[in-house]
Amino acid sequence: MHLGSCYFGGHHGIEQDYAEGARLFRLVAEQGHVGAQFNHGMCFQDGKGEAQDHVAAARLFRRAAKKGHANAQEALGKCFLQGLGVHQDYDEAAHLFRLAAEQGLGSAEYMYGLCFGHGWGVKLENDAAARWMRLAAD
Repeated sequence: MHLGSCYFGGHHGIEQDYAEGARLFRLVAEQGHVGAQFNHGMCFQDGKGEAQDHVAAARLFRRAAKKGHANAQEALGKCFLQGLGVHQDYDEAAHLFRLAAEQGLGSAEYMYGLCFGHGWGVKLENDAAARWMRLAAD
């Protein structure tokens, strides 16, 4: 997976090549590597190295999220929040943000706080929103 990251980011003297990075992420993701599943999902989400495909992105995020990958849980939560590649489901989005937030992922703590602030999938609760957003800021 490290080599895929080198191609994707143009690191360590390797010329940036999104397609080659995506190809390498795919090969490792197919072997069950959760980080590569997340990274390959990001390729589909952003349309870098793969044609933009929100359904494929959500499928890869789901695989990694089921194995506890916090960034994948947050990314899949955003898919459910916005209805990208999956049906819009605020309850599922909040659940996924909570799973990632409980692992200490600051951006997921923020998103979970937003859920409380807007009542997305959880009861509208300003105190909980503030608590999660403070955690994200720390």
